[in-house]
Order: sequence, then C-alpha cells, then structure tokens
Amino acid sequence: MGIIWAIIIGFLAGLIAKWITPGDNKPQGFILTTVLGIVGSVVATWLGQQIGWYGPGDGANFIGAIVGAVVILLAWGQLARRM
Repeated sequence: MGIIWAIIIGFLAGLIAKWITPGDNKPQGFILTTVLGIVGSVVATWLGQQIGWYGPGDGANFIGAIVGAVVILLAWGQLARRM
C-alpha cells in the first residue's frame, strides 16, 4: 500500500509543481508527472537531511515534495533553454 500512496502523492505533488512553475517546456503525461513528484520528494529529503532539517529515517512531507519538484522543474527549464 505504501507504493500506491507514493504514486498518488507523487502525482499530486508533480501537478501542483507544474502549476506553480512558469514556462511551457515541462514534462507531459501521467507517468512523467508522477516521476517528477516522486523524484522531487527524494530531492527534498536529501536536501533536508544535508541541511539538518530531517533525521536519517525521516522523509520530506507533501510540501517538501512540491518544493523539490519545483526545483527540478526550474533546473529542467534552464537546461532546456540552453539546448
């Protein structure tokens, strides 16, 4: 059941991040949006652990997943602009 929740939360975080981030060059589709949210959560967890906000067993919450996905989309926009 944990994997299904990760997919649902990842999809919602990816949708909100795509809605917040300006620009047209964003990944499209259910699978890419879900992967964006899940990877955003992983990035937020890693950054939070490096800064000291999260402990070794802690993970990012829903807001952290959205922030991580926005960071990924902003980096994606910078890379797409250069190509």
